[in-house]
Amino acid sequence: MQNLRQRRLIFLAVAVFATVSVSRTQQMPSAAEQFRNLTSELRKARDQKDWQSYLLNSQKLSALEQGAPRTHLQLALAELRAGDHQKAFEELRYFAQMGQAVDLVAASPDFSTIREDPRFKAMSDSMAANQAPISHASIAFDLAEAGLVPEDIDYDPHSSRFFLTSVQKKKIISVDANGKAEDFAQSPDSWPMMALKIDSRRRLLWATEVALNGFNSVPKSDWGRSAVLCYDLQTRKLVRRIEGPSHSALGDAVLTNDGDLIVSDGEGGGIYRVPNGGKELQRMDKGDFISPQTPVMHPDGRHVFVPDYLRGIAVFDLKTGQVRWIAMANKYALNGIDGLYFHAGILLAVQNGTSPERVSVFKLDRALSSVVSEEEIERSTPTLGDPTHGVIVHHEFYYIANSGWDTLDDNGNPKADAKPTPAHIMRAHIPPNAAN
Repeated sequence: MQNLRQRRLIFLAVAVFATVSVSRTQQMPSAAEQFRNLTSELRKARDQKDWQSYLLNSQKLSALEQGAPRTHLQLALAELRAGDHQKAFEELRYFAQMGQAVDLVAASPDFSTIREDPRFKAMSDSMAANQAPISHASIAFDLAEAGLVPEDIDYDPHSSRFFLTSVQKKKIISVDANGKAEDFAQSPDSWPMMALKIDSRRRLLWATEVALNGFNSVPKSDWGRSAVLCYDLQTRKLVRRIEGPSHSALGDAVLTNDGDLIVSDGEGGGIYRVPNGGKELQRMDKGDFISPQTPVMHPDGRHVFVPDYLRGIAVFDLKTGQVRWIAMANKYALNGIDGLYFHAGILLAVQNGTSPERVSVFKLDRALSSVVSEEEIERSTPTLGDPTHGVIVHHEFYYIANSGWDTLDDNGNPKADAKPTPAHIMRAHIPPNAAN
């Protein structure tokens, strides 16, 4: 989880001028360090108009990001600047067939040089089709309280209530099936509340609070701090608080069957474990992630699927820290995932970092090692807005839509021209997976 979703504003830019802070020194460059170095080289090559170097580093960036759609757009621009229109259109074709859309000329004036090519109109038409509305969900209930900016959601089957975190109101609320809400707990440090997971068996509620960098509602002296919180579900008492590493944003989490909490740091790139009953965070990864988001348990209990906002979906070994990436294969956009969930051979993804934003279903093969098909639950609708996270309840997928993140400016203040509307909890039936 990065400050005010800067990952969307930065990582989707064609020219890629972002930098990533790295707080972990390693002998081998971490993925975040590689990303930082490549974007620096791209910037230098662009400024010097060294288009061969620009192309080479664009190719390296694409390899690092597992061929994410954004890198195909970057490669198209690089090929164009290197003078190869054929390869530029090939990269644009990959971008479009991965379900993405962008105004090419607005993305870069360089694309205006190929506007008269018939292939340009074909690409533009294909991208326009990718923006057509799709809706296979309905509103389960609205969150009546204005300005919550809900981030995460989970469900407690014992009480039949949903629980949600609030970024702006810095609290956790519980909601019944009719949408009637009540406060559960306030952030102990008055920081935005982010991740949330219910341990129904042990009657615990896990959450995180993050002092988001740049947020005016957070003391500047706290910026870059995170904490894991554990509450008693019955008494609502805070029973444990674990301070996170400095310069971290512990924004997403999942529980193992043993009650361990697995937490991802969207800003520092780390994957951490809090053992059941433990009082400290243990780092588990080997530097493979740039911006890891919501992890989800693999059915074997030993692995978790971890979506990296840039690199796609990894299968992460909880014992060894080894990573294997699910291939995008120039076909599936597995990037830009904020919330990820597994059900009977299917991965459900809330993708607020794709263009357009969407809620998607990726069906896996029997080995759960590759995507065999995809479909979209919702995209480009009046209800979707800026979606964030979801939860599976039986065979239904509930997810936060119209969260309100897009109504905030870079300092977490409501935009002057913003007209906040209620956040929706959407509900969609999970389609069956023919491969399982």
